[in-house]
Amino acid sequence: MSRIDLTKLKFSQLRALVAVADTGNFSQAAAKLALSQSTISHAIATLEDELGAILVKRGRQGAFLTSIGADIAADARSVLDLLVEIGRKAESARSLETGELTIACFRSIGTHILPGAIAQFHRRFPGIRVTINEYQLFRAVEDDIRQGGADLGFTYLPAGPEFETRELFRDDYIALLPPDPPPPETLTWEHLKRYPLILSPEEYGCHQIITNYLAHHNQQIDPAYEVKEDSTILGMVQRGLGATVMARLAAQPIPPGIVTRSLPSLLERVIGAAFLADVLHPPAVFAFVDTLQQMAQRERNGAVADESM
Repeated sequence: MSRIDLTKLKFSQLRALVAVADTGNFSQAAAKLALSQSTISHAIATLEDELGAILVKRGRQGAFLTSIGADIAADARSVLDLLVEIGRKAESARSLETGELTIACFRSIGTHILPGAIAQFHRRFPGIRVTINEYQLFRAVEDDIRQGGADLGFTYLPAGPEFETRELFRDDYIALLPPDPPPPETLTWEHLKRYPLILSPEEYGCHQIITNYLAHHNQQIDPAYEVKEDSTILGMVQRGLGATVMARLAAQPIPPGIVTRSLPSLLERVIGAAFLADVLHPPAVFAFVDTLQQMAQRERNGAVADESM
């Protein structure tokens, strides 16, 4: 006996069988589905051929299901109910009523940017559950996105070609100095060299940005300390153990007693939202990116307003 090829079964056949079971009549089943009676008859006949079983018998009183027909009709009803549920869930996801979103970030973003963005996003889309994956390094954020652990994340721009990105804001680097002796208002390279330099470890993105910046300006300043935690670096500066160069956002909140100065020339990191290119993303990804861009635009408008006052 040959095996039944279930791949040939069609939803239209299952709908026809259920309609006949509900109405007990081919013509009424056709009316219920807005089809012709011959279409219903053909659907039932081909379904019986493919299953190799008689499902429906006709009599003077109409059509009635055989015992196997009744069993299969009950299963067909369950399949069609599941199909409706699949459509409902897909429609809900498309409308941003429910769903999940995983965001990868590094510490300064997780502390100062992400909470406000999530609060705004939840006001618009309360049914979307947001999960945060936190890392020390921006490259770990990118790895998380590549491996499918996060839907989107924050990184330094430019990013690799596998990502689609949206620039959000630019964060300038500042010098943080102990108060004694008081540094000049305009910091020079010569004055900065007087302090032992405290930086994050070499594998950290900010370390590379700062050392490349110094090399570009022909400044040889080797770090006296390499420390992972920003808070520890700031504590050391506060105690007079040296000075550091740190992104402004990462330095917040700046402990009392630390003096901040602009660098002799501008240095900044460009922060953006990144997600995999050429991938079908849920609508929540783009809705959250829109929220981030709106926040960034308001911040820029506020900064322009402050400068004009």
